[in-house]
Parts: sequence; structure tokens; C-alpha cells
Amino acid sequence: MTHIRRFWRRSAGAASGVFLWILMLASPAGALDTYSLDDLYRLALKKAEVIKVSEENVFVAEMGEEKAYSFLLPRATAFGGATRYTEDKRNNAGSLVQPLTAATWGVRVDETLSLSGRELTALGIAKDTIERSRKDLSAVKEIYLYAVAASYFDVFRARRTVEIADANLERLGKYRDAAEKRLKVGEVTKTVLLRADGELSGAQSDRLKAANAAALAQANLARIVGIPQGFELREEPYVEGELQPLAFYRETAEKERSDLKSLEIQKKISEDQVRFTKGSYWPSLSLAAVYAGADQDPASSTINRESIYGAALLNFPFFEGGLRKAEVKEAMARERQTNYFYEDLRKAIGIEVESAYLEIATQKGQIRFLRDQLAYARDNFNAVSRQFEYGLSSSIDVIDANTLLVSAEQKLAEALYSYQTSTLKLKKATGVLLRAVTGPQG
Repeated sequence: MTHIRRFWRRSAGAASGVFLWILMLASPAGALDTYSLDDLYRLALKKAEVIKVSEENVFVAEMGEEKAYSFLLPRATAFGGATRYTEDKRNNAGSLVQPLTAATWGVRVDETLSLSGRELTALGIAKDTIERSRKDLSAVKEIYLYAVAASYFDVFRARRTVEIADANLERLGKYRDAAEKRLKVGEVTKTVLLRADGELSGAQSDRLKAANAAALAQANLARIVGIPQGFELREEPYVEGELQPLAFYRETAEKERSDLKSLEIQKKISEDQVRFTKGSYWPSLSLAAVYAGADQDPASSTINRESIYGAALLNFPFFEGGLRKAEVKEAMARERQTNYFYEDLRKAIGIEVESAYLEIATQKGQIRFLRDQLAYARDNFNAVSRQFEYGLSSSIDVIDANTLLVSAEQKLAEALYSYQTSTLKLKKATGVLLRAVTGPQG
């Protein structure tokens, strides 16, 4: 039996080192970089590709404003050309018909505007599109920050699971030793020791599974934030905040959610799009100012070497096969779609806020009871273990007490980390997470 006990102790030592070995394998020599949750937030905002994509969307929208503004400005063009003929030609009267060479040049300024002011409407749409892109960027940042926080707490949840597994291994090891002693003096049968060995083997498997899960959680966090493997984390202290009434969070979400504000701006853009499309029914006015010069060799007596003139053209398309009518109807349909999207998002946000609120309320109540359960389960296991050593309880009693203790430890750890994650989830649902992390300028 001694060699079996040595085998299990060696296995326990090997499994206990798996998690540290996995982390050290990916870690550089020397001290590890240590990050707090705020540090991870800042790194994620700087390095996340999805955020950079949204930042480029803002830049594209800003270029759209410049393009819309350019349509309000006149266009200036310069032109010039030269022609050489095979010969000069004259008519019977001796007047020049075709010179040997001819050249023209000049400058032209054109401006075309719709009498409906479509160009100004387009400029307003472009400005609103910039603001909408910025709101979308804020929404993407909030989603990403929540993903970072959730992954951060997943790491500590997984580490706590490893600690619980270690404590379970230690308890089961002591239980096995006690069973072996009682078997030697004939107080229990060999099946008790075999049951203890089986429970210890299962705990070893759970410990290895927990260690791998912890390593995977840390690797996932490194991927999300964009940092290399081989780092340490500074755990955020557990703080149980006061929960305001549900109506407070719903009102906050109505005011602060970036994606809701983005759709509000999109509603205005859709209205402007309808007005812009209807502007195609109006005539357009084209103005031009031209300076033109010419030269010939030989020169004719009627050559106009220089001219300056202006022109005005009113263009009124009155039939285009129903194109404008279809475009107006399409714009109006898109406006209705935007209104539907807006109302649907408002409802979805209300459910999201209520869900996060109820999660926090539930977990706050659970944590208090789970702490009591853990204290009872720990006292119960200690009492049953001592009774087993003196033959006053059975092996089944010990296993049941240990299972209850492990379950209580796991439930409390899950509730504690879920509460912290849900607190951030409520901030995201109400649209204040980004401001809480980066301040008003975030």
C-alpha cells in the first residue's frame, strides 16, 4: 500500500506543476509584466484591430464631408491645344480658309447648383455621418472593453478553480492516508481505500482540467488585448456597490447608449436623404466664366485673339422614365426602416438593462447565502473527517461532505466573479462603461 501512496503523491506533485509549467513555458526569463484591469483597457484601446477599423470609418466619414463641401465650390479648369495642317488654304478671293498652324488656350470657371439646395443637404448629411461614425466607434469600444473585462475575470475564475482543486487534492490525500491507517488496523475494508484512491484519481483529473482551462483563459486574454504571453495580473478588489432602482438604469441607457444615439442620427440622415432625393425634381442652374485666347499662322483677318464671356444655363429634366419617383420611394422606405431599427433597439436595450440588473440583484443575494453555505460545508467536512479518523463516520459520509465543500467553494467563486462581470455588463448596457474607463473625453 505504501507504493500506491507514493504513486499518488508523485502524481499530485506532477499535476500541481502543470499549470505553472504551461505559464513558464510561454514566459520570458526574469520578472513578468504585471497588468491591472485599467492597464488592459488602455492597451486594448490602442491595439485592437476592430477599434482601428471603426476609427478608419470615422476618417472616411470626414473625407465624405470634404467631398460634399467640394460640390459647393466652383470648378476651375485650364485648357489649351495646338494644330498643324499640311498646308494653308485660301479661297478664290484670297481670304485665308485654313492656317498652317492654330492654337487655342484659356481658363474656365463653372458652378452648378440645384435650386432645391441639394448640395447643402448633402453637406449636412456628411456632417451627421461623421457624428454617427463617432458614436459607432464609442459603441465598438464599449463592447470591446467589456470583452476584455470578461476575459480578465475569466482568468481569475479559472485560477480560483485551480486553487479549489488543489485544496480538494490535499483533503482527499489526507482522507486516503486515514483510510489506509484504518485498513492496517482492520477497522475498515479494502473497498474503503479503493474508494479513496478512486476519488483522489478523479480529483487529479479535475486539477489537470482546471490548470489547462486557466492557461487557455490567460492565452485568450492575451489575444484579446494584443499582448504577448508571459504576464501577471493584478486582481481588482471585490467591491459590492449599491444597486439603484431599475428605472434609473433604463433612463441612463436612453441618454447614454452610443448605438442608440447613432440610430437617432441615422433617423435624421434618412429624413435628409428623402429631402435630397426629392430635390431632383427641381431645376439646376449652371454658371460659367471663360477666358479664351487664340493664334494662327498665317493669321486671318477675322481671327479673335482674345475673348472673355459668361454663360448661364437652366436645366429642368421633366421626364426620365420614372427614375426620380422610384428613388424618392426608396429613400422613404429606408427612412421607415431606420425608424423600425430604432424602436427595435430601444426595446432590446431595455431587455439588456433589465437582464444585467436582475443578474446583479440575484448574485448579490446569492453571495451572502453561498458564504454561509461554505462556512457550514467547511465545518461539516472538518467534523466528519475527525469522526472518520476515530471510526465514528463512514467513507461515504466523508466523500459527501467533501463533495458539498467543493461545490460550495465553486459556487461562491463563480458568484463573486460573475457579480463583478455583471457590474461591468450593466455599465455597458447603460452606455457608461467607456466614460468610466477613459473619462468624459473617451
